[in-house]
Amino acid sequence: MEGRGRQRGDPSAGPKGHRNPWQGSSQCLMSPNMEDADGHHDTSAAPRGCTVLMTKNISRYETDIGPLPPNLKDKLLKLLCAQGHITDSNISQVLHPSVRKLNLRDCEVSDRALLLISQCKQLKEINLNSSKGQERTSITSEGVRAVALSCSCLLEVSLKRCCNVTDVGILALALNCPRLQVLSLSGCSAITDESLRALGQSCPFLHSVDFAATRVTDSGVLALVSGRCSAALKEIHMDRCVNLTDEAVEAILTCCPHIYILLFHGCPLITDRSREALEQLVGPNKLKQVTWTVY
Repeated sequence: MEGRGRQRGDPSAGPKGHRNPWQGSSQCLMSPNMEDADGHHDTSAAPRGCTVLMTKNISRYETDIGPLPPNLKDKLLKLLCAQGHITDSNISQVLHPSVRKLNLRDCEVSDRALLLISQCKQLKEINLNSSKGQERTSITSEGVRAVALSCSCLLEVSLKRCCNVTDVGILALALNCPRLQVLSLSGCSAITDESLRALGQSCPFLHSVDFAATRVTDSGVLALVSGRCSAALKEIHMDRCVNLTDEAVEAILTCCPHIYILLFHGCPLITDRSREALEQLVGPNKLKQVTWTVY
């Protein structure tokens, strides 16, 4: 007579026949029929419910994530980041050395998390932007520097409204991440011309930079656009920079032959002279996007 209790050898059954939801979802994702030709687990066909179940139980089962292979951790990491569930306390469970992209925009993390992320030496992109309209105070130059020192493959870094990041953190990025291509510092109110000067000196592949709503001056912009990245720069956001004048705009138009997006609205010291320079030095059809405010 067939029994109704748990069967021998059923690893998903817990004490007294109760199923462990974590084990069930793990088995679902790691079943033998989901291996590719090389014997690696292929999760592209995994039922979405399995991964969702894991994310819903993250706080209860986070210590069990460690043994999962990198491709499963990548799926979990992407979902957890999108849901804002990654924290300083659980990020170590889903990180692995070959992580290449992290979008932590919606997650409450601090320098503690960045110290762990610094172990991901293949990291190419990291987004630490704060929510729009809010400042992120938990990320400082200490954490940014730790990542920069270890993750030299970084191509894109976003730090919008990380108000406690100073020149120290940006200098570390410039000096240790020579292949940096995209950098967003909008709202990083503590940075100065020193950051732009370092980027100009050390980042020849930088093609997009956003330093809107910062304290930089014409001197910093000139150092940036006359530096090693002058030929690579295509996009510059410097809107709401109250210290910039027409000299900054003219320097960009003179030094950056491939610029096609230039934003400088909300800069009260920039005058109609910059509009005239745009017409004379660039022409009407070269720039894809340009915004300015004439005071």
